[in-house]
Amino acid sequence: MAARVPPPSPAAAEAIKPEKVDYMDLPCPIPYEEIHREAMMSLKPELFEGLRFDFTKGLNQRFSLSHSIVMGPTEVPSQSTETIKIPTANYEFGANFIDPKLMLFGRILTDGRLSARVKCDLTENLTMKANAQLTNEPHMSHGMFNFDYKGTDYRTQLQLGNGGLVGASYIQSVTPHLSLGGEVFWAGQHRKSGIGYAARYSTDKMVASGQIASTGMMVLGYVQKVSEKVSLATDMMYNYMSRDVTTSVGYDYILRQCRLRGKIDSNGCTSAFLEERLNMGLNFILSAEIDHKKKDYKFGFGLTVGE
Repeated sequence: MAARVPPPSPAAAEAIKPEKVDYMDLPCPIPYEEIHREAMMSLKPELFEGLRFDFTKGLNQRFSLSHSIVMGPTEVPSQSTETIKIPTANYEFGANFIDPKLMLFGRILTDGRLSARVKCDLTENLTMKANAQLTNEPHMSHGMFNFDYKGTDYRTQLQLGNGGLVGASYIQSVTPHLSLGGEVFWAGQHRKSGIGYAARYSTDKMVASGQIASTGMMVLGYVQKVSEKVSLATDMMYNYMSRDVTTSVGYDYILRQCRLRGKIDSNGCTSAFLEERLNMGLNFILSAEIDHKKKDYKFGFGLTVGE
């Protein structure tokens, strides 16, 4: 005679019981424009070629000055398949003001470019962002305002830019881990409009995101957190108008004194980026990128002084 299976204990039954979701108390999602944030940070570091030196000097708790020197080749457009580079050097002077409710950043380069960024908390839930750039080149100067409203379980944004650019986005948490959103835009100067949709699913161990737009772009991203220090990431970009597709896989390794990121994509391009903390306020940077298809090889190193 078969033995009888004992009923589960009250503690085991409580563990099996699914977690009840309070849909009136969902978390606030991240902004629509940052749904691929983790994948972008792992797969697209700020690569550079040549020498870079950055120095930041704090004058007080809120105001600081920055100096940047960049020396290295710059690519120029050409009809040939080979990459043509010319040596360049630039100096950049910057001023920064950081307050809990107001942040101001200004930069000016020796080639005449002037840029500014502003972030201001108008209320506890409403934030205004603005950025502008002035150049000597015709039709290259631009400016944009962004208003971000943060609700209890949603975010909405309104964008206004030169050239008649108007855009709006909305993202809503539908479960504790899943958020859905959409965007629309109108470029009055070019008489073009578009609409897009996005989804993001995140847990403590992984983040999956997807985005599609009427302009023809589809972007998928996935980040898996292997441990507290190691993350693996992959993404795919597909343009269904031109049928171009690019996929990449990479890693993000955070050690006690350094951070190492690298990737390889379907075009045969391999890159790596190392940031090492040598001392308090002193960081060493290495950047490398190899494009076997274009026979383009880039290597850069730099120092960052100051916090």
